[in-house]
Amino acid sequence: MNPDLQKLQPYPFQKLATLFREVTPNPEYRAISLSIGEPKHATPQFIKDALTANLDGLANYPTTAGSDALRCAIANWLATRYAIPLPDAKTPALDPKTQVLPVNGSREALFAFAQTVIDRSKNNPVVVCPNPFYQIYEGAALLAGATPHFLNTLPQDNYALNFAQLPEAVWQRAQLVYVCSPGNPTGHVMPLKEWQTLFEMSDRYGFVIASDECYSEIYFGENKPLGALQAAQQLGRGDYKNLVVFSSLSKRSNVPGMRSGFVAGDAAIIAKFALYRTYHGSAMNPAIQAASIAAWNDEAHVAENRRLYAEKFSRVLEILQPVLPVTPPDAGFYLWIRTPVADTAFAQALYRDYNVTVLPGSYLARTAQGVNPGENFVRLALVASTEETVEAAQRIVKFSRA
Repeated sequence: MNPDLQKLQPYPFQKLATLFREVTPNPEYRAISLSIGEPKHATPQFIKDALTANLDGLANYPTTAGSDALRCAIANWLATRYAIPLPDAKTPALDPKTQVLPVNGSREALFAFAQTVIDRSKNNPVVVCPNPFYQIYEGAALLAGATPHFLNTLPQDNYALNFAQLPEAVWQRAQLVYVCSPGNPTGHVMPLKEWQTLFEMSDRYGFVIASDECYSEIYFGENKPLGALQAAQQLGRGDYKNLVVFSSLSKRSNVPGMRSGFVAGDAAIIAKFALYRTYHGSAMNPAIQAASIAAWNDEAHVAENRRLYAEKFSRVLEILQPVLPVTPPDAGFYLWIRTPVADTAFAQALYRDYNVTVLPGSYLARTAQGVNPGENFVRLALVASTEETVEAAQRIVKFSRA
């Protein structure tokens, strides 16, 4: 067996199941889960219709590159959403033929990407991750033969990446840096200055940037999160050197089971990733491609999705803020809340007394630089219906006041 498998830690939800194993939740309350970031809003009917109308595509082997129509739909969406010009004779551009690749959800691609990028022949390669973080980054690094190093994102820094936390010797071995904006779990959106620093470090040390942007379309008002490709354009980096963005329809369009997303950016890296994926056997189902085209071409359902989240955040914050130190995120559908006791004790007792499930923050982080930045925090995913989410918030208030 691959010895690197022994380095993998249990997934956060496995740890949560263990924490709750000996606990019986209060039967007076129905179960409400705020622990898993799985969208619960209804899948738009037109996406379902596009899927079923194209089931004849199941008779064909799909190509790894996906259809021209899908790549163009993604490129057009990126151009509109992030003010990124499409190809012409004068302007650096995002080319759907060479700089866009459909993938089976961002999770699978984020994992596979490390297998493409990491050069095992170099001494002790490093992958840098934010901390707290999406655990796929760590697993991808370990199984690619690299060592993960973590940048703690802390409230006193407004959850920004503090690159000075890692010594020069680590940066010299860094081959890949994962970033997540809007962040999971903090909701922090990287501003242009933070991107500029990261790009300059990439130029200095030669590492590739993998920008996880799967929460980009859940924002409030007109405050659209800045994306990595957009930042690169604004900073005169239209070739997207050493930059690849990962995005998905799961959160944007409420289709987590469709497993549809894309990568876009540096054409040379995309070409190598496409080669890897050809052998990996991860081409997108043709019916899923057709449904994805329909989803990327429509914004009305995305605006309605944002409206539902904004309503939930408004009501939940009004309930929680008098008793807990909670602030709204820049974007995304998580609340990251400091707890008055240990995060695991808080989550376990809340489940026991009020049958509400939240995720301990320490399960989403690692001890680095002498601290686990998830300790004494819990993550709430506001993905259930407004009614359920409001009821859960009311129970949390009762629990906190007990």
